Amino acid sequence: MKRTISIMAGILLSYTIAVAQTPEPTTTPAPVTQSQWDAKKNLTVDSIASKYKDKIVAVPSPLTTDRIFPVLGNYETTTNPEAPSVSVTLDAANKGIVWIEGLPQGRVKALLAKSPSTYKIPAQKTADEKEVAEGTLIYDKDVNVLSIVIGRKYDAVNPSSAFAPAPAKEEVVVVKKDKNKTKIKTKKVDAPKPWVYTGTKVVVTTAAN
Repeated sequence: MKRTISIMAGILLSYTIAVAQTPEPTTTPAPVTQSQWDAKKNLTVDSIASKYKDKIVAVPSPLTTDRIFPVLGNYETTTNPEAPSVSVTLDAANKGIVWIEGLPQGRVKALLAKSPSTYKIPAQKTADEKEVAEGTLIYDKDVNVLSIVIGRKYDAVNPSSAFAPAPAKEEVVVVKKDKNKTKIKTKKVDAPKPWVYTGTKVVVTTAAN
């Protein structure tokens, strides 16, 4: 009887030890899927993002030659029949120089004076031996209009002043002169009229794919 009890006690002890040493099963949490968590629907993410959404700056497109020098291109006009089609191109060796073609004066050089689109036209002689007086070129990129005036000095302080009507000048004329009396008369003389051009840029649009 005692032997039976001892055997049973041994078996019970062995079972208890085995149960105690058996590791408890572990459960792996289910992965979080997009349907369970969405940043756009997360209150914390939304509250942080709302502070900066008005400060996000779009990545600018890469600078091209046409963007750096907006004056480049072709122009058409309805006010200058002697120059119906004008083109402005960049000098191959010096990016501070552009060439204006299509003017009755011939191929004219202009120097960049104020970036991005104000140029001084220096007095020059063209390849056709034509004398060109000093002038000004201004391109308004907001309305795509090119304005040129030839025959007036370039004003470095206010370049657009070259396009304003010039005031008439007074000229002194001696009417009669003798030993006792000199009669002097003045008259207004109009300033030499400059040549002015206004043209609209031909904008080429590319169809989206």
